[in-house]
Amino acid sequence: MIIGVPKEQTANETRVALVPQHIPALIKKGYKVVIEKGAGDAAGYLDEVYKDKGADLTSSFDELAKQVDILLTVRAGAAASNGASMAEKLKKNQIVIGMLEPYQKDEAFKMLLNKSVTSFSMERIPRTTRAQSMDVLSSMANLAGYASAIIGADKSPKIFPMMMTAAGTIPPANVFVLGVGVAGLQAIATAKRLGAVVSAYDVRSEVKEQVLSLGAKFVEFDLESAEGEGGYAKKMDDAFYARQRELMKEELANKDVVITTANIPGRKAPILITEAMVKAMPQGSVIVDLAAERGGNCELTEPGKTVKVHGVNIVGPLNLPAELVFNASMLYSKNITTFLANLWQKENDEAINWDDDIVQATVVTHEGSIPNEQVKELIGGDAS
Repeated sequence: MIIGVPKEQTANETRVALVPQHIPALIKKGYKVVIEKGAGDAAGYLDEVYKDKGADLTSSFDELAKQVDILLTVRAGAAASNGASMAEKLKKNQIVIGMLEPYQKDEAFKMLLNKSVTSFSMERIPRTTRAQSMDVLSSMANLAGYASAIIGADKSPKIFPMMMTAAGTIPPANVFVLGVGVAGLQAIATAKRLGAVVSAYDVRSEVKEQVLSLGAKFVEFDLESAEGEGGYAKKMDDAFYARQRELMKEELANKDVVITTANIPGRKAPILITEAMVKAMPQGSVIVDLAAERGGNCELTEPGKTVKVHGVNIVGPLNLPAELVFNASMLYSKNITTFLANLWQKENDEAINWDDDIVQATVVTHEGSIPNEQVKELIGGDAS
C-alpha cells in the first residue's frame, strides 16, 4: 500500500503529518511512502531528509492523490480550509487519517461520502490506556500548556521566580490555571519550574491530587463536580457557570497570570472570566486563553490577537502547537503511525479491524455512509 503525505494548505498550519524518522519502520512493514514536495519545510523537515529515509517526492497534491491508498494529514474535512477541494480530488476507497473536526455539517464530509472515501478523525481517539500512544489531543495539549506558561511569563511585567538581590527581595509571581486537563497540568508544571506560585481550579474535583502532586494549590469552590465521559468536563447549566464566576472573581483579584484551558470538544468554550472579573485583576496582569479557537474562556478574548482591556493583557493564541512545530510534528507523526498500525486486523493485512473500539470511535465516513451514530447526528448523513 502507498502512504501519501500532503503539504498542509490551511493558513498558519505549519505541522506535517509524518516526520522522516518514522518512514523506515513503515517501509519495513511493506508501505511505500510519497511526500508532497515542501510538506515538511515549515516544520524543519526538508525534502532531502525524506528522500534519505526512503520516501519518494511528488510535485503537487493532485499528483499525490492519484497515487496513494492512504493519506496521512494534519487537517482534512472541516478542520482544513480546503477540506472540500481536497476531498474532491480523492478516489473511491482511499483512506484519509487526520484531524477532521467532525462536529458540524461541512461540504467536505458530503464530498467524502460521495467519493466513498474511508476517513478517520484523530480527535476522536478515546481517552483509554490502550489508546494513549495515539491520543493527538493530549500530545498537542501538552505543548500548548507548556507554551501558555512561557507566553504568560513573556507578557507579564513581573518575573516568575522569587529573587533575592542586594536591592531587595522580589516576590514570585502568582499564576492561576483554570482547567486541569492535559494542557492545564503542563501549564502548572512549567510555571512551577519557572519559579511562580501556582494555584489551579477545575470543575472536576477528582483532579485535586494531580494538582497537589505538582506542588500547586488546588482551589475548591462549593460547586457540583462536572466529571464527564472519557476524562473530559461535561457541559453544565447556566446557573452553575453563574455561581462559578461569582466565586472566581475574588480568586482572580491577586493573580499576575491566569491561564485558561477549559474546552469541550465540538462546542463553544464556556465563559469563565467576565469583564467584571477582568476589571478586578491587577494592572499589568495577563490572561492566556487557550480556548480562544473555540471562542475563549474570557468574554474579552479576541481570537488570534493580544488586547489590553482594563489594564489587563488578554492573549488569544490560535493553534499553539503549530508554533512549536518541530516537536508538534514529531508527536503527531508518532500518534498517527501508531493509529495506522492499530487499524488492520493483523500485521501486513489490508482489512480494517472494525471490531476494534478505537477504530469504531474514530471512523467518520466509510463506503458512502457514516457508521458512527453519534458522528452521523453531528455532521449529517446526506451524501447528495
